[in-house]
Amino acid sequence: MKLTVYEVAQVVGAKNDVSVYEDRTLQKVEFDSRLIAEGDLFIPLKGARDGHDFISLAVENGCAVTLSEKEQAVPHILVDDCLRAFQDLATYYLEKMRTEVIAITGSNGKTTTKDMIHEVLATTFATYKTQGNYNNEIGLPYTILHMPDNTEKLVLEMGQDHLGDIHLLSTIAKPSLAVITLFGEAHLAFFDSREQIAQGKLQIADGMAEDAILLVPNDPIADAHLPSQQQLVSFGEGGDLQVVSLVEGKDSLTFQVNFMDGDIFLPVTGKYNATNAMLASYVGKCLGVPDVAIREALAHLKLTRNRTEWKKAGNGADILSDVYNANPTAMRLILETFSTIPANENGKKLAVLADMKELGEQSVHLHQEMMSSLSPACLDKVFFYGKDIEGLARLATQIFPPDRVYFFRKDETEDQFDELLAHVVASLKPQDQILLKGSNSMRLDVLVSALGATS
Repeated sequence: MKLTVYEVAQVVGAKNDVSVYEDRTLQKVEFDSRLIAEGDLFIPLKGARDGHDFISLAVENGCAVTLSEKEQAVPHILVDDCLRAFQDLATYYLEKMRTEVIAITGSNGKTTTKDMIHEVLATTFATYKTQGNYNNEIGLPYTILHMPDNTEKLVLEMGQDHLGDIHLLSTIAKPSLAVITLFGEAHLAFFDSREQIAQGKLQIADGMAEDAILLVPNDPIADAHLPSQQQLVSFGEGGDLQVVSLVEGKDSLTFQVNFMDGDIFLPVTGKYNATNAMLASYVGKCLGVPDVAIREALAHLKLTRNRTEWKKAGNGADILSDVYNANPTAMRLILETFSTIPANENGKKLAVLADMKELGEQSVHLHQEMMSSLSPACLDKVFFYGKDIEGLARLATQIFPPDRVYFFRKDETEDQFDELLAHVVASLKPQDQILLKGSNSMRLDVLVSALGATS
């Protein structure tokens, strides 16, 4: 990190005289005092605990200076709001380092698309991306201030829990190009409607310059909120960008797009990933990455773990693990993919479906709508686990033959996870395939591990 004590003080508008301290070059920035090392800048944020309570520990660990909202007996930069100062510092640092920002948001697929864009751009530029789930008002500035000094392109994921979240992140990062992967139902508990979700996602344009490129789904739900100052490039059915000639395999995709010549090979399943790869390819072309480099990057893609990942069970069965998160669109897409994959010779196809969280008052209804994606002709057994998914389980019993549908409860008073685990283990044979899909809090990753899964 190329910042000094005096420089930081000037950027954040220090309310105290920092000239009494040494103007040291700072090594890095941390908001966790346990991660502070010699020469760091400490940011005391307010959460479950007030970070100001840990300033003394940060000093013991070697911090050169701390931000603070109150006077301290140690080297400090006095500000009104430490979080706002942190964010302002990130904005300044991007301008200082002349780093171009590519921003990604969406109700589904944003992390996968971020990974793909990073791999494509890294063939040609020094590129860095959001690490883990650092995609909020704290994680985004942290990512910016932790990027390597030589970073030319920064791929930032932007998350949304409430209306206005994306506006803040966009005005901090000021992306030159942005992608919205999907206007879905994620976090409906915090929004009035899918249209309001679309409104929030489109705030990614708020920090963008005029004529900057914004990739958006061709979805009428967003029409009333489309920005007028950016270059809008639509994708999906009827859009500007199209996936064509898609061939879907058990663990790979081959397809073409309407703006590049030749096949694109992707070593992951799910036709929705072809759309994500198409977006990454278009971003690459916009920024000058050669077509051959785009295809090479996607052909050797490695995605963040637990996102549509084929694994092997200890007994040899095939596991399609998609347990990081879930919303109705994502569950519908993975069920569609799993249903179209041919069964192994003499094998059955099983599915474990768990609750999708943060769907608000519509949750039970949205779970029940998954019935259109469940077919006895494609699935031999379905295990349902949770609370809001119970209605879907009841519907499934009306369509599937007896002994092919199982429901295990998880609510405030009861958790039948152990029973679920026992039934799945007993049912899964070496020649079978099994899909696991649910929100992260439903702990299906524990079930994946219990099956003895290996990558």
